[in-house]
Amino acid sequence: MKAQVLKAYNEPYVFTDVPLPKITSPYDLLIKVEAASYCHTDTVCATGGFDGHANAPTQWPHIGCHEFAGTVADIHKPLAGSDSSVAPFQIGTRVGVPGRAFHPCGTCYECQRETPDYGQPSDSKGYSVYCPKAKNLGLSIPGGFAEYAVVDARQVAPLPAEMSAVDAAPLMCAGLTIYAALKNCQLQRGDRVAILGCGGGLGHLGIQFAEKMGLKVVGIDTSGPAVALSQRLATNSLIVNATKTTADDVVQIMGNEDGIVEQGRMGVDAAIILPESQAAFDYGMRLLKNWGTCVVVSFPTSGFVFSTQDIVFRHISITGSLVGSNAILREMLAFADEHGVKCVSQLFALSNLNDLVTRHHQGVEGKLIIDLSLATS
Repeated sequence: MKAQVLKAYNEPYVFTDVPLPKITSPYDLLIKVEAASYCHTDTVCATGGFDGHANAPTQWPHIGCHEFAGTVADIHKPLAGSDSSVAPFQIGTRVGVPGRAFHPCGTCYECQRETPDYGQPSDSKGYSVYCPKAKNLGLSIPGGFAEYAVVDARQVAPLPAEMSAVDAAPLMCAGLTIYAALKNCQLQRGDRVAILGCGGGLGHLGIQFAEKMGLKVVGIDTSGPAVALSQRLATNSLIVNATKTTADDVVQIMGNEDGIVEQGRMGVDAAIILPESQAAFDYGMRLLKNWGTCVVVSFPTSGFVFSTQDIVFRHISITGSLVGSNAILREMLAFADEHGVKCVSQLFALSNLNDLVTRHHQGVEGKLIIDLSLATS
């Protein structure tokens, strides 16, 4: 089969023939990949950012991509009807594939815990996307930048009938991650949420999800094109260019809208931090009203510095959010299908992955996606 492979860190992808991956576990599915979405994490992996960590590639050449979609091409025969905890899949079933978690251990604390995350539905006992021993498609093991990939049946989800693979692929990481982050804010209809980095891959999906959830959205970005994209997608959100408007001014706008002048009561109920930027973190914290929640999704190497006065005197809570369970994945897909949430994207042929990477580094709004139906050039 054809695949794009990395032979070493910080080198271009090589378009070449590789062996067809083999099914080795009763949970394995062979997927014919139809669309594969590019994520910032692919850049981190390709440049050696995970070297020495569990997410580093374990074999070379390496096939990246941890958010893709396709059709089941083969099934481990004992899987069919033999395990009621696994949703039945048949050859020809269209599925979306997130990177986490391939072959979790089933016995660790994370796999055995049954407490839902922030009141969200959890997966069956024995399987967890948070298992520290699980492999991750496109990172520690081969992923979706290939014509075929082996995935774990417990990590995937059937696609809605009318959803294309191109529309589904970016939802497998960007969509799932921002949807779970919004759920982790624990907001009610009418509450306000700020999305820092609203014009990026996660952010522009977050605006759509949040509005359809009945939330008031404050979108923050720093580039003109990202702000323009957010404004095109938003129907009733406040979209702000942080280089032109201060956080204090945004808080005052919200106070005027609500008829509130008391300091601490003005602002958003939750802020989601998507950029790997201290300035974005600080801006988001300034937008929060007292007792608000800061949900951190990005993970810069140097971390974030926070003010103890914010968490002590303003009672701000800071929490993290990492993708979501398989149950949340299925909920997110149904929600996106029902409400027409779609990714703004640019499409490339599999043979043109390096062109896609170049475009990514130039800066892009929305997502860049490999469409395997496009002819090789």
